[in-house]
Amino acid sequence: MFGNEVDMHRVAGRRYDTGEPVEILISGDRIAAVQPLWPAQPTSELPWVAPGLFDLQINGHGGTWFCQEGLRASDVIDTLEPHFHHGITRICPTLITNSHAALLAGFEAIRAACESQRWVQDMVAGCHLEGPYISQQDGPRGAHPLEHVRDPDWDEFQILQDASGQRIRLLTLAPEAIGGAAFIRRVVDSGVVVAIGHTAATTDQIQAAADAGATLSTHLGNGAHGTMRRHPNYIWDQLGDPRLMASIITDGHHLPDSVVRAIVSAKSPHQTIITCDAAGLAGCPPGVYHEATMDVEILPDGRIVLAGQEQLLAGSSLTTDACVVRAAQSGAVDLKTAIDMASLNPARLLGCEQTRLLRGLRADLFCFRQTPSGQLAIIATIAAGILRYGNLSN
Repeated sequence: MFGNEVDMHRVAGRRYDTGEPVEILISGDRIAAVQPLWPAQPTSELPWVAPGLFDLQINGHGGTWFCQEGLRASDVIDTLEPHFHHGITRICPTLITNSHAALLAGFEAIRAACESQRWVQDMVAGCHLEGPYISQQDGPRGAHPLEHVRDPDWDEFQILQDASGQRIRLLTLAPEAIGGAAFIRRVVDSGVVVAIGHTAATTDQIQAAADAGATLSTHLGNGAHGTMRRHPNYIWDQLGDPRLMASIITDGHHLPDSVVRAIVSAKSPHQTIITCDAAGLAGCPPGVYHEATMDVEILPDGRIVLAGQEQLLAGSSLTTDACVVRAAQSGAVDLKTAIDMASLNPARLLGCEQTRLLRGLRADLFCFRQTPSGQLAIIATIAAGILRYGNLSN
């Protein structure tokens, strides 16, 4: 169920962080009260309630990419809506390395979608431009098409920013690109958060990027050479810089559990962000798909790889809720902390309103039960005070 605005004033459940039974009252798009609940049934029968998830890096869904030529506002709307099924209330639609025309079309379509529907405007916290100013080297470049990798161009960035309606809030680039540090400083000064990613930078280049204002490492541990110098290297350099938060893809494929634990231990849960980095093929069945200039394959286990092999990943097919569960199952954090890493931390990085279960804050939340395997069975998702998925009678 989408867009049900009727009788959306009461949510009953157990707080995800304390287990306390509460009744959450909603007025408009705000939480009006969070008060104790004394249910007639056993507390264990109540669902859990948590802040809505916020993913900084979602590339599309169901075969649609946010960076494809010919993208329409209706495509953006159709691509965003399924994420409510997964407890996601805010997204940064991510446009990866592509031609200028494709990027322009993507940003124009996102802007049109935001201007046509209020819920889309509420859901799109900002856009993430991942590339095209990244490393040309195999490994660090990942699955980004080499023919569209280019040096930082302020004029191009401004054209894309204008096309988006000033919605680009996060830019991922490689600091070793020509003029990288100066470009980072200029982008940061314009109010956009800069992340280091898809890079083969030296220690000095990474330090210069952080000095210039970069504050995030995009999917740290991925977009890297298969074999690299023991130390120093660009993963250690980013891991050891306290000025850089780190986003990690905790889908069980991109990083081994031991690496997830190591990154979270080094950065702390407060400085680590969970992302799914879902590809445009997320939600599609297993098989081979032709994407731009390459063939990719969705394997039966959910991995998306460059077709013909099973090692080089080309994105994720899982959504944020599954990555939250996997992070908890890795032993890095408990479920409560994993939810915070996929809700509070992204908002703090971008300077957006944090959606805690507190009076006066935006009513973004989701209700869920846990299956025997530990997965989250989403019962309902409320975004800006409106029921966007499910129902509240369970």
